[in-house]
Amino acid sequence: MAVIIVTQRDVDPDNQEEVFDLLRQLRARAVLKPGYISGETLFSASKSGDFLTIGRWRSLKDWHAWENSPERRQILSKIDLLLLAPAVVNVYLDSPAPVPEGV
Repeated sequence: MAVIIVTQRDVDPDNQEEVFDLLRQLRARAVLKPGYISGETLFSASKSGDFLTIGRWRSLKDWHAWENSPERRQILSKIDLLLLAPAVVNVYLDSPAPVPEGV
């Protein structure tokens, strides 16, 4: 079972390049973490500043370890200052099966 993290960010158009650079830094650190599978950042074709980040992790346990890490929080604090609204994070599974305890 994989865990897919979908994060939508509404970025001030004047800050798009800076946010994109910070997201690259975030991913460069995430790839070194246990359980990281892949990630990508997409940009809306119709709305400037609408960023969608998709990350894939081996388990919820791996995702939560990264989600709560100080290095991730440090970069996110910089990104959050450049957003027009708080980021929206949704967690999805690649199977409808219930998540086993401790995963």
